Amino acid sequence: MSSHRDDWSARHSVLTTARRTAALVNALADERPDPVDVADVLRAYGETDPVDLTTRDIAGMRAAAALLREVFAAEHTDDAAAVLNQLLRDHTGPLRLTSHDGTTPWHPHLDRDDNAPWDEWLLASSCMALTVLLWDRRCPPGRICASASCPNVFVTQGSGPERRYCSRRCATRERVAAHRRSRSPEPSSEAG
Repeated sequence: MSSHRDDWSARHSVLTTARRTAALVNALADERPDPVDVADVLRAYGETDPVDLTTRDIAGMRAAAALLREVFAAEHTDDAAAVLNQLLRDHTGPLRLTSHDGTTPWHPHLDRDDNAPWDEWLLASSCMALTVLLWDRRCPPGRICASASCPNVFVTQGSGPERRYCSRRCATRERVAAHRRSRSPEPSSEAG
């Protein structure tokens, strides 16, 4: 039983939950996200089948994702904390512990009950994880990609240089574009 609990804890760690939040915010950013794609993200982060999402579920999750995007958009710790405090005040229930009737290890929840709607669960679990990351690291828990062509959010990683891009692909694309701009000839300005 211990390995099952260890596996569950790794899949539902604070950092993993925050990364799931970013992945869902990104998947739900499309005007009409495909429920199959959203369900695939949920499965990739440990949700078990069946993951049946209705168009109403997706609409609610999109609204929750739009609220969560504001946390990633906050550039300063105080701003991220203010957004999280507002979300916690307006959209979550009291902190409680659950084991889902003994099927999981005990863990905290902020949604109303174990069968809360997807949007309530997404907002509550995401607020919990992002709050703990801000508390632990004393900085905003994530960012929006600095690439002008990419709207994706990402969770910032601990030590090392500050991340500005959601992926190596975006960082490389921007670095190559900057290099090309620096090597292109200056447009001549002819005064007449």
